[in-house]
Amino acid sequence: MRYMATYDLMETVRNTNQWLGATASAMASYPVFSLVPNPAFQWMAAWGEVTERTFQRMVTKPDWGIRTFTCEDGKDHLVNIETVVERPFGDLIHFNVAGRAPQPRKILLVAPMSGHYATLLRSTVKSLIVNCEVYVTDWHNARDIPVSEGKFDIEDYTLYLVDFMKELGPDTHVMAVCQPAPLTLAATAYLAEEDPSAQPRSLTLIGGPIDPNAAATDVTDFGHRVTMGQLEEMMIQRVGFKYPGVGRMVYPGLLQLASFMSMNSDRHSKAFSDQIARVARGESSDHDAHNRFYDEYLAVMDMPAEFYLSTVERVFKNGEIARNEFVVAGRKVDIGKITTVAVKTVEGGKDDITAPGQCVAALDLLTGLPDEKKASYVEPGAGHYGIFAGKSWRNNIRPLVLDFMNANAEAPKPAKRAKPKIAAV
Repeated sequence: MRYMATYDLMETVRNTNQWLGATASAMASYPVFSLVPNPAFQWMAAWGEVTERTFQRMVTKPDWGIRTFTCEDGKDHLVNIETVVERPFGDLIHFNVAGRAPQPRKILLVAPMSGHYATLLRSTVKSLIVNCEVYVTDWHNARDIPVSEGKFDIEDYTLYLVDFMKELGPDTHVMAVCQPAPLTLAATAYLAEEDPSAQPRSLTLIGGPIDPNAAATDVTDFGHRVTMGQLEEMMIQRVGFKYPGVGRMVYPGLLQLASFMSMNSDRHSKAFSDQIARVARGESSDHDAHNRFYDEYLAVMDMPAEFYLSTVERVFKNGEIARNEFVVAGRKVDIGKITTVAVKTVEGGKDDITAPGQCVAALDLLTGLPDEKKASYVEPGAGHYGIFAGKSWRNNIRPLVLDFMNANAEAPKPAKRAKPKIAAV
């Protein structure tokens, strides 16, 4: 599988399906067919429209779609997305609400690099910019990064987070969603030893696999069942000639999407057949519920091969974070060195990707942190997506997270030095 030909073949299949959809939609829409009313033409046009949109979205990075925000003054203020730190594999961006006074809470939202773009957190960002200054890690598609930029594994990812935290300063509240939770915890511990004054005020870990073995899921079972040789042979490909990253070894987003879809294939099949019927009846719209969800869900990005493989091997198979044996740049990271950063974990009661127990395991690793600075919460009935977006996030989890940040907004007090004892003469 590790050849450009397989990558280009996969892209050819996607491109062909997009073309077939566009062709069917165009042919069925010829005015002459209106002379012979036939529902078959309506269904053909509907199938073509849905198919073209589906396969086109797979290679299109979604827009954030956050253009204005209504502030307390009743006016609509423009939201400018500004790049604060620019790096080859990912940028630190800021959602700056023009003309609004700086908000008291500064949040670094660490987006996952697990096949989807950071825009997957769009609704999370929208809910936070109401009264927070929001910064997001915007990871780049590996197929667009030239080979000359070098590798990018989980150690590089961790060091990126370290630099982003240093850039924002100690008055920052960090929130990591899903995949980056263990590496964000490691980055905070790295700062605790290297530059304690740059540590954030608080760290919120949402649905992250700190200890994947704490509660088994299909994801963890897969990680243990396959060997690293099998993964490298079956999942890794070279970017084809169409993209700037030609020759780079990647885990293609289309393969990741196929695995996502297979987990709930019946539900996805029904969703698309229902959408075709709605389009044929003229009941759909460009921004209906189906299109809003799948425009984001189908938009996938390639991951650097070394990042994907090192994540599986070191986080899932070897459990380096869970055993507190993670090494970054030749230095062992001791999570027990975190002594001032308040840490909260959030889990979903029905999370089938990161089951309850995997994320809260972080609190046991924080041996140097006082109990009053630790917190955990399980949202009953919430799945993986629901704990950072949707009703569960808006109504229950977001208020708890913001309260936790407010309670830990003050700078930690310096430890009192013991007075030297004067020896008796």
